[in-house]
Parts: sequence; structure tokens; C-alpha cells
Amino acid sequence: MAKSHARIEFGRAFRAARTLAADPDDLPQVFTIIEALSGGTMQRIADRMAKSETGRKLLAERPDIVDVLVDREALARLPEGTLGRAYLAFVERENISAEGIRAAAVRGMTGRTPLPETAEWVHARMRDTHDLWHAAVGYQGDVLGETALLAFSLAQTNNPAIALIVAIGLMKTIGKPEARQVILDGFRRGKKAAWLPGQDWASMLALPVDEVRRRLSLEAPPRYTRVNSSELKAAAGAAA
Repeated sequence: MAKSHARIEFGRAFRAARTLAADPDDLPQVFTIIEALSGGTMQRIADRMAKSETGRKLLAERPDIVDVLVDREALARLPEGTLGRAYLAFVERENISAEGIRAAAVRGMTGRTPLPETAEWVHARMRDTHDLWHAAVGYQGDVLGETALLAFSLAQTNNPAIALIVAIGLMKTIGKPEARQVILDGFRRGKKAAWLPGQDWASMLALPVDEVRRRLSLEAPPRYTRVNSSELKAAAGAAA
């Protein structure tokens, strides 16, 4: 039974990868790749979480972080400079929402075989805390920022699905001189930082974001020039 949950679907992943390479905004394809290639990654994350007191508590209670993240009025009442306000500023600036990310995931994983219960919760947890990682680590939601954060995530999780998405991001930003360095630096930062999957993010929302970064051994947010998907699509159209 365990082997069926760890099935790797290369064909499905690479079909989604081609689609994502053509349209970086096609978010459901990201979740298709993750579902097709993650294999036993979520169970490995769960096993590592079980080695810490905080992780064991999270696994036992299985909180739904989206219940907290959708309450924008509560987040807006937090003091300026907190992680919660940084998260709120990020999703408002990028015009995204925790509910929207969840809906895209559902579209990208239609017909899949559910994971074992614990691994399924970890799978959702990784998806639903992704934008909190953006706020804490400091990358924007453009193509380069997403790729750099995914490189950070790759260093933290060794997930082959993430490796493929990072490769697509590297390919799409070849013409951008700083892109390679920003992405590789994301991987380096992920290796240096505390292990983010095992963190109790809800308990840190009211903390100053600078304090959160110190706790998690995160450096100051990097400065880089955004690479927007519309710019890449325009360049591809001109080349065609």
C-alpha cells in the first residue's frame, strides 16, 4: 500500500511542466507537478516533524492555517512590522489569497489518489504556508521571486517536484543577468535557515518579522529586479 502512495508519474509531470513553461501563471500545473513527483516527500517531512515537540504538537492537532490567513481584518489589526502584516501586505500586493491557492491546488490534482492521512495534512500544510514563507524569507511573488523561494524550499525538503519547477524558472529567466545568482542564493539560504516545515506559523504572526527572521536564521530580504510573467510572455511572443 505504501508504494502506491509514493508512485512517481513522470509523464504527467512533464506534460504539466511543458504547460507551465509556456505559461508561468498556470498555477494548477504547479500542483500537478508536485502531486506527480513528490512521492514519499510528504511522509519524510511528517517523520522529521515528529522529532520535535512543536512538530509533534502540530501533527497531533493538525490545525488548518487557512482559517487564520483568510481573516484579513484580524491580520490588519496586528501591529505594523509583524509577520502577519507582512503576509497581508504580500497577498494584497500580489492579488492572491489562501482560498485561491487552495482552489488552484484542487484543479491541479483532480483524480489523484489521496495520501495517508498524516501525509495528506502535511501536503496541505506545505501548500497553505507557502505565502507565509514569502513574507518571512522576503521574496516577492514574481517569476524570479517564486523560483528563488522554491530553490529555498528545495534545500529544505529535497522534493524532486520542486527541483523540476526550479529548473523551469531557471530556463524562463535565462536572459536576466541576476536571475541565476538570486535563485542559487535562495538554495543557499534554505540550507542555512532553520527548518521551516516544522514551525508553528500561527504563533508567530503577531511577532515582529525581524524577530521571526532571527529565530529562523533568515537573512535580510534580498534586493532584486522583479521578473513578471507578462514580460516573459511578451518576450516569447516577440521571439516567435
